[in-house]
Amino acid sequence: MISPDAARNIVGIIGNVISFGLFLSPVPTFWRICKRKDVEEFKPDPYLATLLNCMLWVFYGIPIVHPNSILVVTINGIGLVIEGSYLIIFFLYSTNKKRLKMLAVLGVEAAFMLIVVLSVLLAAHTHEKRSMIVGILCVIFGSAMYASPLTIMRKVITTKSVEYMPFFLSLVSFLNGICWTAYALIRFDLYVTIPNGLGAFFGLVQLILYACYYKSTPKKEKNVELPTVVSGNVGGGNVSVSVER
Repeated sequence: MISPDAARNIVGIIGNVISFGLFLSPVPTFWRICKRKDVEEFKPDPYLATLLNCMLWVFYGIPIVHPNSILVVTINGIGLVIEGSYLIIFFLYSTNKKRLKMLAVLGVEAAFMLIVVLSVLLAAHTHEKRSMIVGILCVIFGSAMYASPLTIMRKVITTKSVEYMPFFLSLVSFLNGICWTAYALIRFDLYVTIPNGLGAFFGLVQLILYACYYKSTPKKEKNVELPTVVSGNVGGGNVSVSVER
């Protein structure tokens, strides 16, 4: 019979694969930006938010804070690299005004993480206390980002159209939330369970809305910026995509 730890590792590896796919989903958008050498109307905010979320989850998963969470570290470490790459591309093709805004936000995020790291390591001297402090921050940021699709779901209901809510991203976001919730429940981790449970719930609602309004959706090409959440969380953020209908 498979042990709980082995089952948890298997589920975590599957979660890493799904989350990796979600991190890569904005690639078409950035391919378009590189080809046109212009960010157009796309905003850096989703990627800046996801970068901070990944940093928090990497810190949460390291052994001195929350032992036995290496799979949380791996996917969010990968997320940091990917989101950083997106931001570099965004910086290269943005106006000076947007560049200054990005630098200001990155500076605030860096200062925030420095304060969190120093406060936790110097003031909390047990794994339980460190996990609680960082975990609460992860839950707050992760839950807020998981709730971001609410604006899109409201738009779907009012317009009776799913053109701004691609099926594939809704499905993968749902599977991602389910996978990481299962991971957290095998060896119970409240701080991973809460945001990913919310992610699974919102993903399910999106799929239900898609089934209800797919037939009434106009068939045309749209370039959209869809709030969705990546977690290996864990990790989370908004994903910009180009969608053909």
